[in-house]
Amino acid sequence: MRLLLVEDDRTLAASLRQSLMDAGFAVDLARDGEEAEYLGDEEPYDVVILDLGLPKRPGLVVLKNWRGRNNNVPVLILTAWDSWHERVDGFKAGADDYLGKPFHIKELLARLNALIRRSNNRPQRTLHVGNLVLDEDRHCLLLPSGEEKPLTGTEFRLLRYFLLHPDKPLSKSRLTEHIYACDAERESNVIEVYVKRLRQLLGAERIETRRGQGYLFRSGP
Repeated sequence: MRLLLVEDDRTLAASLRQSLMDAGFAVDLARDGEEAEYLGDEEPYDVVILDLGLPKRPGLVVLKNWRGRNNNVPVLILTAWDSWHERVDGFKAGADDYLGKPFHIKELLARLNALIRRSNNRPQRTLHVGNLVLDEDRHCLLLPSGEEKPLTGTEFRLLRYFLLHPDKPLSKSRLTEHIYACDAERESNVIEVYVKRLRQLLGAERIETRRGQGYLFRSGP
């Protein structure tokens, strides 16, 4: 999943970005409100972490502007301004969740994953499609045989996106947009390489190649 982190504190931003990447997110970073608003409108993020006390444009203004343009990306506000009336202002502006500083990274990750589940109408903590189960906490695939298969970061992000959109054609460009950050190196055949790896795990018939459309992940064998 691709995430936009909006945080002007460089030390905190660097630490958070690494923790989020370790948790399986592709992370873009914006350090001011103007850059954040632009990226949030131009890039297809799955979730946003938004600080409020930003240079150039306040976080609440950024959020209001997004919602005013019908940009409904899930947004978690992360801020040191943690009084009740500020939380109310954040929710009125269109925030989906709110976490005050200081915080524990495990709580942040739990809230992010809950947001993503809600946005995809998926209440369960593990991702089930057909006879496959993806453990999002341990980044492993549970096969029908009961065997566990650990996944690399890119394999995990790609399979999670497939499982969230089963039986739907997904173009290579769309897959690339959702599993890589802006500054990541993207070789032209990288999707093909990782699709091949997933087919070796799941069976070649599980991921169809659709000519002119991309790939389709079958929900059943």
